[in-house]
Amino acid sequence: MREALQPAYLLHRRPYRESSQLLELLTAEHGRVGAVARGLRRRSRGGSPGALLQPFSPLLVGLAGRGELKTLAGVETGGGLTPLRGDALLSGLYVNELLVRLLHRDDPQPGIFASYATVLGALADGEAIEPALRRFECELLAALGYAFAFDRDARAGVPVAAASRYQFEPGVGLCAQRPGAGGTAFAGADLLRAAAGDFTGSAGKAAKGVLRSALGELLGERPLRSRQLFLRRRERQDG
Repeated sequence: MREALQPAYLLHRRPYRESSQLLELLTAEHGRVGAVARGLRRRSRGGSPGALLQPFSPLLVGLAGRGELKTLAGVETGGGLTPLRGDALLSGLYVNELLVRLLHRDDPQPGIFASYATVLGALADGEAIEPALRRFECELLAALGYAFAFDRDARAGVPVAAASRYQFEPGVGLCAQRPGAGGTAFAGADLLRAAAGDFTGSAGKAAKGVLRSALGELLGERPLRSRQLFLRRRERQDG
């Protein structure tokens, strides 16, 4: 069964057999979808739809089939977007990798689709990268059912105090640091700023540490390839 064209983004693709590719798509209607794009690497006088299948570009795709792996039955451009470069490109790859790793296939997530479009727009427009990523990470965790409050002591059930320090406990949330406890602790004042949507300066660094711990629990031990690429880029720049 072939469906009408629907908005989508390409998250990842890899070669499949002689001339096809396996695609991971984020669609407006069905969430993350796996699809086979046949014949993309064959040369044809009229060009190939593979030229349209670029990460971060809005697409309109048609999908056929009822199984877990659909067939790409059509693709059109869904509008323009400024190409991502440098740190913005690596940040986009990071966002894509999060979605491939954390989203189940064929689970509609309209909120995540909207958040993804927003973060891509921010990266393309040259907005501050770190705040844009923190907002997306918060929205992703909330959509997946793992939201927590930056301004609430999850264990004690009381508001975060600006003068106290807190640690993130997996499965619980932010909790007041216990005497003698090791690990990273975050200033309550920074957490309160993050709760108000301020992800700059020390508040942004605190939010990044907290969100990395929260996402790490879902991602498991396998490292993110996009993070490794970012570290290598930093090493080249420093060298």
